[in-house]
Amino acid sequence: MARHFSQEQLRVRPSSKEEAVVASAREHFERTLVRIRGELVGSVAALEHPNKSDAANYGEVFLRDNVPVMLYLLVQGRFEIVRNFLTVCLDLQSSTYQTRGVFPTSFVEQNGVLIADYGQRSIGRISSVDASLWWPVLCWLYVQHSRDMEFGASQKVQRGVQLLLDLVLHPTFEGTPVLFVPDCAFMIDRPMDVWGAPLEVEVLLFGCLRSCCQLMELAQTGSMSRLLEQRLVLTRQWLHDLRSFLLKHYWVTSKTMQVLRRRPTEQYGDQQHENEFNVQPQVVPPWLQDWLENRGGYLIGNMRTGRPDFRFYSLGNSLGCLFGLLTAPQQRALFRLVLHNRQHLMAQMPMRICHPPMEVEEWTEKTGSDPKNWPWSYHNGGHWPSLLWYLGGAILLHEQRHPSADLLLMGQMKAMLEECYWSQLNQLPRQQWAEYFDGPTGTWVGQQARTYQTWTIVGFLLLHHILRVKPEDVALLDLNASGGLI
Repeated sequence: MARHFSQEQLRVRPSSKEEAVVASAREHFERTLVRIRGELVGSVAALEHPNKSDAANYGEVFLRDNVPVMLYLLVQGRFEIVRNFLTVCLDLQSSTYQTRGVFPTSFVEQNGVLIADYGQRSIGRISSVDASLWWPVLCWLYVQHSRDMEFGASQKVQRGVQLLLDLVLHPTFEGTPVLFVPDCAFMIDRPMDVWGAPLEVEVLLFGCLRSCCQLMELAQTGSMSRLLEQRLVLTRQWLHDLRSFLLKHYWVTSKTMQVLRRRPTEQYGDQQHENEFNVQPQVVPPWLQDWLENRGGYLIGNMRTGRPDFRFYSLGNSLGCLFGLLTAPQQRALFRLVLHNRQHLMAQMPMRICHPPMEVEEWTEKTGSDPKNWPWSYHNGGHWPSLLWYLGGAILLHEQRHPSADLLLMGQMKAMLEECYWSQLNQLPRQQWAEYFDGPTGTWVGQQARTYQTWTIVGFLLLHHILRVKPEDVALLDLNASGGLI
């Protein structure tokens, strides 16, 4: 499946226009920032095309899309905008019975009135679970980087954290620590057979719970609360159980797959621990053998009874590194897998959102013949420039944490990252900072892609910042670092 990578295939060349491209991207970024209640609070999802008069489809402030925006503002030291964003999201946290604790997918101010979308206005009317899970992560990173301990320990923030934990940590019919969600509940927001316990949601849950613990510990330093201590004990245990579950059932290597294929099936009673989800060896896809090679590893996309999803999801795996879910050796195994399969994952426009795409009958059956998610497009194997900085951050943060580990591998990963950076720098301005790209090589602008997409622009700027401006700022992404706050 994965052929030897050739530099000639990519035709990546350094550009003498790097400074001009970065300056232009910064100008575009500044234009994305909008005011709510008279104050800057974040970015719209996409700018209007400079040569067209039609209004942008994405003229609202999406919590998910503003994750890289807030991080970029943090490294710039523009803390007030980040705090405003967090506060507005907190003000809009749902208080209705059915959605109590849910953060909005997006919001917009119309005629002086703030309007929030919790899923009731989206296609398919599905609430974005990832938006709620991202908020504590952004809040903790803001507190950690700005040193605004007062905000983190405030009653308003702590109440928001407790409302979210009430929503997440509760008894269910699932006897596992994962969060069970419907299809379309995160970045992949159209039918893609990702219902159940999709990787991105579970890794975000891990980061969310870890951030909630940090925020609650911050509140404990001011005044001890027995109820808060009990909630901390429960959250830490859930966090531990979740990590153990994901590493046991989602992490695969060539060795673990050989064990899985030889496990007994149709077990009952006390013997079920050998094959808890009754996975039949016939469901293991043939492409997996070459994909994993000998020393590669990754987190699979989902684990459902008898139906694991072996597709590779770029964001979930990158966040697994950034959030410290994966151990250091596992992260390096993931890097080897990415390097081995870079022809597929990076191609002409880094990087592919998931691989392999569903084709023909599978696409028809599992997406409902979705014309936007046809094979090699959008979420079904499309290429999203906004995803590269997550992997770049994972590589550089790993190097910072483990400077002496496998120098050859890390040198190869940094060289690949550098080539991907130049690939984006050379193409994105000409392609008008498109949202996503289509085709097996990611050469064509997505059929329905928005141009001047905010997270395409700011994702490039973040990657430029940690590669060129201030590499040590990658430590901002480390959820483990309390920086002496606690």
